[in-house]
Amino acid sequence: MEDNTKKIFREVMHKFSELSYIRPEDIPDIPLYMDQITTFMETKLESCKRYPDDKLITKTMINNYTKNKLIPPPDKKKYSKEHLILLIYTYYLKDFLSISDIKAVLQPLEDKHFNDEGLFSMKDIYKESFDLIYDQKNYILRDLMSRWKSSEKTFEDVPSEDREYLHIFAFICLLSFDVYVKKKLIETMIDEIGSQSDAD
Repeated sequence: MEDNTKKIFREVMHKFSELSYIRPEDIPDIPLYMDQITTFMETKLESCKRYPDDKLITKTMINNYTKNKLIPPPDKKKYSKEHLILLIYTYYLKDFLSISDIKAVLQPLEDKHFNDEGLFSMKDIYKESFDLIYDQKNYILRDLMSRWKSSEKTFEDVPSEDREYLHIFAFICLLSFDVYVKKKLIETMIDEIGSQSDAD
């Protein structure tokens, strides 16, 4: 039974190691049509799909993001690299933040850096944030392994036939609590940004 939990953990680690990213150097400098945008993101983030038939981004999503003012309208049906960067951030944030919260996070980028090739362009911001996040991979890997080991120490008095699922359940609880707390902290920061903007 314990062999099966190790197999599940190996699958989790494999999924983590296989997750794809859109690197700053992958972002094209030329404007793209909507079909090209969806194809680009589907190709670059293929390994992020849970199921093979999942759609990471669709024309409907992009139209809704434009309608909700998450991204500016395209110029003659073409989307700039700044549009694409905003769509990438939206893709990552939409799983745990509301549209209004995503807008609050991204609006300053759009206001100050959209179509701005000055001292700090949108692509510069993307590179800086990407490097910061990518550097966290080893830390996250160590953290996952530590949490898995902690979950394996739980439910020691439970019969062995039940222990396997309960170890996995404990691991899910650890990860879920982490997501819950961090989501609350992000929402608090967004609310603080909003209250400061209202005061200005």
